[in-house]
Amino acid sequence: MDASSKYKDSLPTAPESLLELLDKLKIGFERYDHEPLRTVEDSKANRSRMPGFHIKNLFLRDRKKKNFLLITQEDCSIDLKKTEKLMGCDRLSFGSAERLFEILGVRPGAVSPLALINDKENQVGVFLDNALKTDLTIYVHPLVNDITIGINGEDLRKFFEYSGHKPSWIDFSFS
Repeated sequence: MDASSKYKDSLPTAPESLLELLDKLKIGFERYDHEPLRTVEDSKANRSRMPGFHIKNLFLRDRKKKNFLLITQEDCSIDLKKTEKLMGCDRLSFGSAERLFEILGVRPGAVSPLALINDKENQVGVFLDNALKTDLTIYVHPLVNDITIGINGEDLRKFFEYSGHKPSWIDFSFS
């Protein structure tokens, strides 16, 4: 499934609209256009111009059908059984591509904290790795996977507040 700007007109929020909103909120960012990045490995191979903090985003669902966005440092190894305990839920699994699009308005490969702009009903619980409590540059996709923007941690937290999502912080430093 293509998550690039080629299909941006089919998204509930266009990347340009999101970037205009960030400007309006006085959230500074630096934009990078590149080939579509579908995985952390793709990102690592294409970031010579993007020094800083890179993340991965997992759209998850538990057995009670609650949805979650888990945001960690890109090299964090996720054990779903241990993560369930940290998050206080049971039987985590990956959310379907259909549910991802229905709730967050993005396709696999473009999952991003910025997709919360489309979760108007606040259906997604947000969990962030404690390592992201930083003011360093954090790189995220603005709803498509052929653009990356760098924003600082304080501005990312400002975006969460605007979107109505209060993230929970958890420690993924377990082995």
